[in-house]
Amino acid sequence: MQADTMNLWSRHAGVTFPHSEPGLHESIRNTEKVTRPVKISVIMPCFNAEATLARAVQSIREQTFTDWELIIVDDGSTDGSRTIAAELASKDKRIQLVCQTHQGVVAAANAGFSASSGTHIARMDADDASHPTRLEKQLGALNEQPGMDVMSCLVRFAGDSKTAGGYAHHVEWTNCHLSAEQIALNRFVDLPFPHPTIMYRRTLVEDFGGYHQGDFPEDYEMILRWFSKGAKIGKVHQVLYDWHDPPTRLSRNDSRYDMQAFHNCKAPYLAEAIRACGNHQRELWIWGAGRPARKCAKPLEAAWKPASGFIDIDPRKIGRTLQGRPVVGADALPPAGQCVIVSYVGNRGAGDTIREALLGAGRIEGEDFWICA
Repeated sequence: MQADTMNLWSRHAGVTFPHSEPGLHESIRNTEKVTRPVKISVIMPCFNAEATLARAVQSIREQTFTDWELIIVDDGSTDGSRTIAAELASKDKRIQLVCQTHQGVVAAANAGFSASSGTHIARMDADDASHPTRLEKQLGALNEQPGMDVMSCLVRFAGDSKTAGGYAHHVEWTNCHLSAEQIALNRFVDLPFPHPTIMYRRTLVEDFGGYHQGDFPEDYEMILRWFSKGAKIGKVHQVLYDWHDPPTRLSRNDSRYDMQAFHNCKAPYLAEAIRACGNHQRELWIWGAGRPARKCAKPLEAAWKPASGFIDIDPRKIGRTLQGRPVVGADALPPAGQCVIVSYVGNRGAGDTIREALLGAGRIEGEDFWICA
């Protein structure tokens, strides 16, 4: 295709093509496109999503709230995604296509933000679907609660619960945490909401930065960073998003999403949260004396201080020492004012059991103890 023909096609499709230097984009817009700022910019990174992209886009076009722009960032797809996106952009002036060489979701999401004009940003994955009132409900909740910076929602798991039981359980777990307090207290377990469900005020990225590149889950790190700056995150108590489970999902295939990467990511922010409570002079005690728990705890020990001891319910471990540090039972905990207890027991339901025991003993979650697995 000749250059003049390509430029003409791109203007009509609302496409943005990158400069030769990776990561930079030249804005080539349809002259009919809306140039005024919009209320909500929906950012949708896309890589080889030809089977689901049209469904995802249609779910935004069917929103009851209409003052939005949808920015699809094609991250060097090798299937028909770019063609599909261009055709969709040509039919709706609110849709903009940004094209870049394959650089990954971090670069794609940040490129989408750079191209956006909205006062509020909503994330969206190209293989999921938003319910028709999603944007309306989330924006309304943010307007009604000016002290809230981010708004998520409840989710319907749209995968196969039989073959993907772990993901189905994760969605069930996220849907249990409704209040801003519950979300904050559980942030060191995992994200208490699927990341593509969020809507946030643009100022968060302007003040605290967007996604960072590294050997860690970029969405988790960004949310923990925003929390560390005082951001408050809430949730609409309605199912507004269908979360699908394709085999290509990054959390299934990328080493940045393995368990140790999560613990490496959260450790410095947990250490900072402990210091912010004024408890940095206390001892650190780890609940979980087994090898997996001790491995998960190592990044926190590096970020804060070595553990003074371990807590376990296994009678074979109680009374022993690990590298000169005692292992005690749940009935022999150090005094509350002496230590911060951090649980890394990963067995399903163990965190809730440990939480109930510590709360029942009069300890305060988020000060005297944290659940981190």
